Amino acid sequence: MNSNTQKVSDTGVSIWLDDLNRERITSGNLKELTQTLNVVGVTTNPSIFQKALSNIGPYDQQLKELAQREASVEEAVRLATTDDVRAACDIMRDIFDKTNSQDGRVSIEVDPRLAHETNQTEIQAKELWETVNRPNAMIKIPATKEGLPAIKATLAKGISVNVTLVFSIERDLEVVKAYIDGIEAADQAGHDLSKIASVSSFFVSRVDSAIDKLLDEVGNDEAKSLKGKAAVANARIAYAEHEKAFANDPRWSALEAKGAKKQRLLWASTGAKNPDYSDTMYVDDLCGKLIVNTMPEATLLAVADHSQANGDSLSGKDFEAREIISKIENLGISLKEITNKLEADGVSAFIDSWSDLLSDVKAGLERNK
Repeated sequence: MNSNTQKVSDTGVSIWLDDLNRERITSGNLKELTQTLNVVGVTTNPSIFQKALSNIGPYDQQLKELAQREASVEEAVRLATTDDVRAACDIMRDIFDKTNSQDGRVSIEVDPRLAHETNQTEIQAKELWETVNRPNAMIKIPATKEGLPAIKATLAKGISVNVTLVFSIERDLEVVKAYIDGIEAADQAGHDLSKIASVSSFFVSRVDSAIDKLLDEVGNDEAKSLKGKAAVANARIAYAEHEKAFANDPRWSALEAKGAKKQRLLWASTGAKNPDYSDTMYVDDLCGKLIVNTMPEATLLAVADHSQANGDSLSGKDFEAREIISKIENLGISLKEITNKLEADGVSAFIDSWSDLLSDVKAGLERNK
């Protein structure tokens, strides 16, 4: 294994790859990353699949077969994406077994157009789970207000869930409650709790992008000194509060005794958007136990090349982090307003990517008629 990715893993971080496409699967690249760069899981989203299927070549044969049997665009998208996720699950199966079903996970997201539709999200989450038909799959559900009850209901069926588009500490605490509620219901339904896993995907770099812009508008020396600090601070507070939420819920110890796994925080959006910042800062500054960091390939390779990770960089860091957020808010910048907007923008961006994906696949089907 690469010494730098091993160093990150040794802190307690599970490295997942935030990317998937058919060529990565068939070429052996994904398997190689598990053997050389400590990759133990995969996440996907509508943008990733849009990018993958815009390169129609690797999917051409499948699209030709689907066109000949007059499959709809929606059906073709679902078959292509679930086939990729199923294949990735098979590649990751050894890791899943060796880690007692904790890692070796591959995530696939419900249609982002359903982000504010509780019942339809719940229905599609079950359909995706059954279509992929692998125990190490995870179904991604956005952490919108309407998504929270769908998260609980999906977990209650014994289905593992990746909760996505979490930006605020307050929303993450709602996600923790939905998780414990769901696991409690799964227990009552007789499911094996040890097989159910969940992560709360807490987005990082986008917070800095939004707040840095406002700090530039303030423009004074204090504002300038706070640039590039909000995202890590927000995540560090979330880590402290996430752990506290499990410790303070009287139901959790009994569920854990029955084999339930604590929901892990997953750092998402960990590629540095600002070229002035270290391209590994959202990895190096957020290392700790029971953490997942899903990295785009560029970030993964940067970590392998020059990560400065040096042990636990999360525990006991929340006091300093709260001071940073307080200073930012004292400048008239509302973190709550920013995270609410980021959630809405995130849903909108995934819908746009999904629309582009449908268009690309439609063109592929028509070309092969």
